Amino acid sequence: GRLEAVTQQMGYHPQYLDSFLKTQHYLMHMDGPLPFDCRHYIAIMAAARHQCRYLVNLHVLQFLRAGGDPQWLRGLDFIPPKLRNLNEINKILAHRPWLITKEHIEKLLKISEWSWSLAELVHAVVLLAHCHALTSFVFGCGCEQDEGPGGRGSLKPLSPGNQCFCEATAGNGCSQELLRINRKRSLDSCMELDSLRERMQRIHVETEGREEMRLLQQDREEGEGQGVEVVAAEHCSDPCVGLSPLADTDGEVTGATNLACYMQDPDFGYQDFARRDEDQAQVFRVQDYSWEDHGFSLVNRLYSDIGHLLDEKFRMVDGLQSSAMAKRQGCEPSVFKRGIWNYIHCMFGIRYDDYDYAEVNQLLERMLKVYIKTVTCYPEKTNSEMFDRFWKQFKHSEKVHVNLLILEARMQAELLYALQAITQYMI
Repeated sequence: GRLEAVTQQMGYHPQYLDSFLKTQHYLMHMDGPLPFDCRHYIAIMAAARHQCRYLVNLHVLQFLRAGGDPQWLRGLDFIPPKLRNLNEINKILAHRPWLITKEHIEKLLKISEWSWSLAELVHAVVLLAHCHALTSFVFGCGCEQDEGPGGRGSLKPLSPGNQCFCEATAGNGCSQELLRINRKRSLDSCMELDSLRERMQRIHVETEGREEMRLLQQDREEGEGQGVEVVAAEHCSDPCVGLSPLADTDGEVTGATNLACYMQDPDFGYQDFARRDEDQAQVFRVQDYSWEDHGFSLVNRLYSDIGHLLDEKFRMVDGLQSSAMAKRQGCEPSVFKRGIWNYIHCMFGIRYDDYDYAEVNQLLERMLKVYIKTVTCYPEKTNSEMFDRFWKQFKHSEKVHVNLLILEARMQAELLYALQAITQYMI
């Protein structure tokens, strides 16, 4: 009867949880341009970019329950070309969204028999951004890790056979009830889970055991535009090393065994938007293209009502109370939250002309900045030591709040680049 780990963590902020669940349910289970099995496969592709086994396993089982072809779970070489063609923008949005162009959009929309419709592509882009950002929350709050002595509480991931959190709501306010109700599994659902496990074990090949991720190495400082001190990107080890089955307490395989099969070009990862030894990349200026004035109307027109749900979620995280966190820094809550939000957008090359970026260096301690950058840019490298070290005076609910800001700021950044490219294609 354990609660799903993501829902449990977001439950520290029930109003936000309601908004998140409505959006998740709409994306995965309500009417939309994409077939239901494709939605879950796109989620698998997105989560695999950050080696998020927790989300991959969850969506693998949901994919099968939606009637998906088990052969697709053998990897990208076994899926329809139309879906496989999405891999390029999945890779770019996940790691360097500023590289996406109208040419990427045009290629997907004009590939003869494998072409995407504009509405399908918008649905897919929202799914990709949603799942990329959610991997940051999953790693940032420890949902990928087993609970243990000295751990962060009840953060052990559920067996993927439990109810998917995106099925937990039909779009109404139910978070309080979710936090009270124990989940029950009938004999039928247990038999279904066993059947799915057997099918997956026949499909996947065992890989080497998981190796522990390296701890974040000693950071070096680099300046990045307008006086913002942005912690430098780390040189990461091969992301395919140590991929292994997720086993339950009995050692039984419960999910995908080889995440590498769901992605191409695994060495492609985040790089600092502007490096001293490279030419200045084109800065994305929000006064030229913003969510409020441009992105919202475009996405809502091509994928009905999703714009309202996303906008509500952005506003909800902005409205969360953070007076205690801000008080410690001697500033107003809105100032503190905007500092975090703008720092995240800065790492993706998004700038606000009306903001003094010197405030970021004053508001955010170095360890907090290291944590934010890791969870945002390469969440798979987050570890419990980092979570425990960043601002020890934070309450757990406040750390969850920071991770919600990371989730939403990252998602909006990806959407801004993708929707701008779509707009440029349409023009």
